[in-house]
This record gives sequence, C-alpha cells and structure tokens, in this order.
Amino acid sequence: MPAGGFVAGDGQKAYPGKLTPFVLFTCVVAAMGGLIFGYDIGISGGVTSMPSFLRRFFPSVYRKQQEDATTNQYCQYDSPKLTLFTSSLYLAALISSLVASTVTRKFGRRLSMLFGGILFCAGALINGFAKHVWMLIVGRILLGFGIGFANQVRH
Repeated sequence: MPAGGFVAGDGQKAYPGKLTPFVLFTCVVAAMGGLIFGYDIGISGGVTSMPSFLRRFFPSVYRKQQEDATTNQYCQYDSPKLTLFTSSLYLAALISSLVASTVTRKFGRRLSMLFGGILFCAGALINGFAKHVWMLIVGRILLGFGIGFANQVRH
C-alpha cells in the first residue's frame, strides 16, 4: 500500500451493499457494546472510592480507610467482597462472549444484540435498586453478560 493510504484499483466496488439508515443504526447499536464497557470501567472505579458507597456496602473497607489517614492507600481496598464486586462483571463478560458466538450463529445478530441489551438493562436496574452486596454482584454479572454479548456480536 502506498504511503498516502490510497490503493489504485480498477474502479469496482469490493462490496455492492449500500449504507442505509438501518445499516448505520445497526452499526451504532453494535458500537454501544464497547461504549458501555468503557463507561463501566470508569464508573466502577469512581464508585468504589466514594465514602458513602463504601460505608453502605463495604463497611470494613470504609473503616480501614478512616483508620489510615496517610496518603498511602496501599491495601486499603483489600476486601474479597469488593474484589468479587469489581471482577464479577469482567468474568461474566468473558464467559458470555464465548457463549454469544453460538447464540449469534443460531439466532442472528439482531436477537443477540437485543438479548445483550435486555441483560444489561436488567443488571442496571438491579444495581440501581440494590440494598445488599449480593444484589450488586448479581447486577454486575448481568451487566457483564450484556457487555459480553454486545462486544462479541459487533465483531
């Protein structure tokens, strides 16, 4: 390929398809998988450092944070429950991306994306109404399943 990024050809289209509003909309929806994954990474990091969140759901981490007034925050977040809360989404996304290829092959991209969106919305609702840590973890698992489906289907 030349340095300018231009490839000389015979003028024929490689793919005869057209960019319709439906195709554009489908591409935007599929790209949302990456968007929600990145959004969650940013949100979960911020939420797990909020004192009100830690006091409510992870009181041992909150107490450890209050006892250690130094600027060194090493090992303040050393909690198996907090680790499970954080990592459950990523593990669920990994597992569901492996399963999503089979589901996509059998039912098509449209239903797979719809299923991923439903799972993500269910997880968001559970997390929004969470009263206990187990609800947060179940919600994060559903969010991970939705993200895994959305990311796999767009590739």
